[in-house]
Amino acid sequence: MTEAAGGAFDPKKSREQEFRDGTAGPAVRPRDAATLILVRNDSSVPQVLMGQRHASHKFMPNKFVFPGGRVDPVDSRVRPAEELRNDVAKLLLARMRGTPTENRARALAMAAIRETFEETGLAVGRLIDSPQRSKHKDWDAYFSLGVSPALSALDFVARAITPPYRTRRFDTRFFIADAEHIHGDPSKVAGSGELQGLHWISIKDAQDLDLPNITRTILAEIDERLRLTSAAQKARAVPFIHFRKNQAIRDMLSV
Repeated sequence: MTEAAGGAFDPKKSREQEFRDGTAGPAVRPRDAATLILVRNDSSVPQVLMGQRHASHKFMPNKFVFPGGRVDPVDSRVRPAEELRNDVAKLLLARMRGTPTENRARALAMAAIRETFEETGLAVGRLIDSPQRSKHKDWDAYFSLGVSPALSALDFVARAITPPYRTRRFDTRFFIADAEHIHGDPSKVAGSGELQGLHWISIKDAQDLDLPNITRTILAEIDERLRLTSAAQKARAVPFIHFRKNQAIRDMLSV
């Protein structure tokens, strides 16, 4: 299924942020990235964790976003306590650029957990008897808590590729997980400082923040998804936002 995306993806509304001259040669190749949307269900309405990017950031300064970032080579080498569910792995492999492999699919989910830990201090995973070790400082700090990634707790809910007119481009996969999978108190948020003002917020209130266009769209998708039964959520197709000749396209990924 393919359809032109709505006004939320109007390039003219995005260009107040970083963009490149269309005459400056071919578009920048997007880099793999991952985001983790954590959801608390211990109040009257679901709440998600968001923070604000520093004004000094070249990519989306001052915008409120979910924790996330680029995939690191180490993310494909670290092994989780629990693998991705088959349905999630298949969705991640669908239309993967280059050569689709299960290892690359796993690395995307691992990056989402690592970046969330780095930016928020929250470790998503489960306790294990024998702590793992890593030469990567962020993974080693994560493992020092006695936890290991439980990828089976993650659902894949959206994919978006940064428009070709941007000078920094990412092929981002958005994951979601219930806050019950956080090791420790979810209210004790203290990460690297890359995101300011980290806090749990309802989806309705989050829509009033200064958001990137894609984040606003993902929030709407999450709002619809969380109203469904667990079975319906797992069966729901995954929106894939990308661009063709600067025209935003919304495809649906399903298996």
